[in-house]
Amino acid sequence: MNLMTESGPDALVVRVHEERIDAAVAIQFKDRMRELTAGGEGPVILDLSRVDFVDSSGLGAIVAAMKVLAPLRRLDLAALTPNVARVFRLTRMDDVFRILPEAPEAEGRIRAAE
Repeated sequence: MNLMTESGPDALVVRVHEERIDAAVAIQFKDRMRELTAGGEGPVILDLSRVDFVDSSGLGAIVAAMKVLAPLRRLDLAALTPNVARVFRLTRMDDVFRILPEAPEAEGRIRAAE
């Protein structure tokens, strides 16, 4: 799972550099998110601009990442592609997550992970 974290002006930005978050990578996604966000403070923004497909396992992995951060930190989603936005709308998860039209520009890369 190719994720990159960057420090944004007010949040940690996690950019997903994969086309899919599905059953094949859901566990790996959850584990990497837990590693990359451990010990930090403030909100986390998940940039999904490169993700074209999320299945129920992928959706569950994103919800699990949110639960790991709660209650002290918030997970926001950004730059959803039309297919991914449709999944969040149909499952009403767009009421659970704050969805931003785009991810903020980062001040500098913290770490990259594959």
